[in-house]
Amino acid sequence: KQRFDSGTVSELDLSSMEVQRQTAKADLAAFRQRIQEINNALVFLAGGSLPANLPAGRSLDDVIVANVKAGVSSELLYRRPDIREAEHQLRAANANIGAARAAFFPSVTITSNGGTASNSFSKLFSNGTGTWLFSPQVNLPIFDGGRNQANLDYAEVTKHIEIANYEKSIQTGFREVADSLASRTGLDERISATANLVEAQQKRTNLANSRYEKGVDSYFEVLTATLDLYSARQDLIRLRLARAVNSVQLYKSLGGGW
Repeated sequence: KQRFDSGTVSELDLSSMEVQRQTAKADLAAFRQRIQEINNALVFLAGGSLPANLPAGRSLDDVIVANVKAGVSSELLYRRPDIREAEHQLRAANANIGAARAAFFPSVTITSNGGTASNSFSKLFSNGTGTWLFSPQVNLPIFDGGRNQANLDYAEVTKHIEIANYEKSIQTGFREVADSLASRTGLDERISATANLVEAQQKRTNLANSRYEKGVDSYFEVLTATLDLYSARQDLIRLRLARAVNSVQLYKSLGGGW
């Protein structure tokens, strides 16, 4: 406004700056609204007012959830509530849980270096369609009192609804882990590229300001560069937030961390 009053910027430049300011204010109001909604959800979950000594919020730049290490075992999925429930149903039907796990639960290493999906884990799904490829091997009697051949036959065993539910819970668990790992890889690549974009846009904005101060370019170039920088920063924040949410999803899909 002072530059407009002194005649160094045009009315169009002033209007453009006002649009930029109001856009930022609208975004800030939306973020504050979201924070209030989250606080309300916490109050609901806690069943009352939140304590005043809650830790302050942390930056998305901080490591909130530890990175996934290589060599995570699929046996962690035993902890998943849906798989544990299915196993309890099997026990109620007098099933041998050890035999059921040996037959239907893939024992593989989930992650390789960098926390990405290992080859053995990826081979559980077909490329492209993502179809479940694991073939159960019923080598031990699963149900007590069934030492005959029928009890070792996959087609006969899967007639039990408890086995069908068990298979479904296992496939659901492995699918959720696979989806989380795939999203994680894509998000990491996008975050890296967007961080580089923010750095480039910052240099462009600095250059635009310098050229404007020297009278080489109009203030329109500064506004354009600043808006592009603002947009790139917003994209980076959203991606980092999505990455944090992905970590929580992976934590849950593994049954409680790694």
